[in-house]
Amino acid sequence: MMKLGLKSRSRRVVQDSSMAVEKSKVLMGKNKSESDENCSYFCWASLPPELLREVLMKLEESESKWPARKHVVACAGVCKSWREVMKELVKTPEASGKITFPISVKQPGPRESLMQCFIKRNRSNQTYYLFVSLSQALADDGKFLLSARKCRRPTCTDYMISLHADDNTSKGSETYVGKLRSNFLGTKFVVFDALPPHSGAKMAKSWSTRMVGSKQISPKLPTGNYTVAHISYELNVLGARGPRRMHCVIDAIPVSAIKPGGVAPTQTYFPLTSIDSSPALPLFGLKSNSFNKSSSGLTSNHADSPLVLRNKAPRWHEQLQCWCLNFHGRVTVASVKNFQLVASPENGEAGPEHEKVILQFGKVGKDVFTMDYRYPLSAFQAFAVCLSSFDTKIACE
Repeated sequence: MMKLGLKSRSRRVVQDSSMAVEKSKVLMGKNKSESDENCSYFCWASLPPELLREVLMKLEESESKWPARKHVVACAGVCKSWREVMKELVKTPEASGKITFPISVKQPGPRESLMQCFIKRNRSNQTYYLFVSLSQALADDGKFLLSARKCRRPTCTDYMISLHADDNTSKGSETYVGKLRSNFLGTKFVVFDALPPHSGAKMAKSWSTRMVGSKQISPKLPTGNYTVAHISYELNVLGARGPRRMHCVIDAIPVSAIKPGGVAPTQTYFPLTSIDSSPALPLFGLKSNSFNKSSSGLTSNHADSPLVLRNKAPRWHEQLQCWCLNFHGRVTVASVKNFQLVASPENGEAGPEHEKVILQFGKVGKDVFTMDYRYPLSAFQAFAVCLSSFDTKIACE
């Protein structure tokens, strides 16, 4: 009963926090001035810290998947004290295998399993939507994570990636998180992040002076183009060399991240403040780690060189007369777009970590595709790599 009450109260607060403040004043029989309107007057904020932490901890543990997970987000929006507790209790996808706040799409996935997602394509407006699966079924609605809109230009194609499903996904939008840019032939791609993917990252191009959010957060943080990855497809005219061959250099992740105990850069804060039904998180930050790359993205130490991924070579099936990969039931339709990425031998001496599928993508319907990823890739990085497979490649197939 207590849990249900917390959910109901939390939803009301997230929907209209200003109304919640006024209601709490009436219930408490107080008439404070506008200068006193702050979270400390919420009746929920007066709970003893020990009891509050215990209640929120049980809620966080019980709500393992969406849509129930929305109540964890709602609790973080009640007041400052609730938000601080939830930020401590909610772990990153790497540790929990759960996606909770918007910043989760920029954090590496779980180490021991694949995070199961799917992409829906809208041909009419050239938009792609990423969802995290709610169940093992491939036909569920899922929890929305990211969207991307295809923008054709004279010499290239851009896929503008946003946190909002209905956003115009322009670089001036508050929910813009990055983009994928291809060359004219659709054989080479570059993934850009709107924010620094790691400490010491340098902008690849001249940056915009637009400030993040409408409130001009201080210190002022401009958005720009920070190189995250380079993707290339081997030339394969008329398919003479078999299926597509991909080569991905993940500039934002060191090769040491795939080793046992390796660490990948993890963004812990988002400067965006206008995302629906999510708490306003502090300015961007990074988990402490030893990865601090130079502006070129390379260092003299091989262990800190960028992670390189390649597509897993399929085998020829004599009976079916086609190339096959084992997607463990996650892919049901044959397509030239289907792929699995593993660590490349270029990363050093081969080991068990080189056999793990880090990202797999495949078709399950006319406009539905599965996308499963794991550590050290994030949902944003995996989504961008998969978007490159949608682009037309006349010279590669």
